[in-house]
Amino acid sequence: MPILSALSWTRNIVRRTTQALASTVCLHYAAVFLAGVLLQGVPVLAESAPAADGASAAVRKPVPVIQDGRLEISTAAGNGVVPIDVSRDWSTPRPDVTRAVIVIHGWSRRDLNSGERAAAHAGVAAQDAIVITPQFLIAADIAAHALPANTLHWSADGWKTGYDAQGPASISSFSVVDTIFARLADKTLFPSLKLVVLAGHSAGGQFVQRYAAVGHGQAPLAARGIGIHYVVANPSSYLYFDAKRPVATRAASCAKAEQWEYGLNGDLPPYVEQPVSPGKIEQHYLAQNIVYLLGLEDTDPNQPELDRSCAGEAEGPTRLSRGLNFVAYLRSQDETNFTQRVLEVPGVGHSSSRMFASACGMAALFDRQGCDSTQPPQATPSTDSPQAAQSTGVAQPSPAVQTGPNESAAPQ
Repeated sequence: MPILSALSWTRNIVRRTTQALASTVCLHYAAVFLAGVLLQGVPVLAESAPAADGASAAVRKPVPVIQDGRLEISTAAGNGVVPIDVSRDWSTPRPDVTRAVIVIHGWSRRDLNSGERAAAHAGVAAQDAIVITPQFLIAADIAAHALPANTLHWSADGWKTGYDAQGPASISSFSVVDTIFARLADKTLFPSLKLVVLAGHSAGGQFVQRYAAVGHGQAPLAARGIGIHYVVANPSSYLYFDAKRPVATRAASCAKAEQWEYGLNGDLPPYVEQPVSPGKIEQHYLAQNIVYLLGLEDTDPNQPELDRSCAGEAEGPTRLSRGLNFVAYLRSQDETNFTQRVLEVPGVGHSSSRMFASACGMAALFDRQGCDSTQPPQATPSTDSPQAAQSTGVAQPSPAVQTGPNESAAPQ
């Protein structure tokens, strides 16, 4: 039986839309990274730059929809449950499943259908896949929906970077993925599983990128020879492994630039193994199979939920430039062994559903054909950043960069 028919996907949309209506709570290519670092006269960022934290009132509002399923999370710190949606019944053996796709939602906790939508568009390519979407709640969600006391909830900013829940137990949001990985590694339940994809867009992309660096729940899957791929789509910022940044900052006036969630100093989540070895974490990260899925229209430097703190701005002015800058940084760290890929989505800005349902999004999630790698886009001077226009050159298309057909007509 296919993972998700168009009909079942439509039923999910109708159900969630009905719940939402009933609720009263309602550049292009950046300058080469090292050129940016060495560039003379680059504006120096200060801590006074506006920050995304607390900027979006919508993020603080209760969500209109809570996922129907529940997943119990048990750690040494205690127990709790999180809402979850699973496209197939995973309480009984699923010999028909060869691929699992876990999709992490964005900052507002509302984009819960993008994985299933992509599966419906992918058709035959997704017929052996199970799509899993956990939901990370905040205290306002618990109160608005009168959820049981054992429902885990985080701060609005803490869940996306691995911090502990505010209640009922101090459980890291990363432990939710550990638990899902452990369940998928159960050979009785998933005897034919070959690959797990952990994907996230926006704040979900921040979550996935940090988990790929410091997550430690992969062992049960590795023991069975099950591969793990990560898809990082349009995050607002990236975790760097040293002090290098594409835009200069003054350490004294931008104290956050090298602190977690941007670096490996400061108040790290208790989940992160101690002592911290930036070199080891970087080496581990570079060994992971990671796709950076970037929307070529995600270029608004004033997008409401973009991290505009000095630490965020030190990575570039827009999500697209930050993604390209980060990949250039990684390549400069280990050019010979760098194997991670960039997939670009023309015609799409900051939209999880359009990104994942694009040709390159479906290629990243389900290995569906159609993400064209034969004609990479021509590099042009970026309009995202004044300093990019002043730099000594523009990053040229690399064999690691693929682009899909223009997705401007894709459905919202």
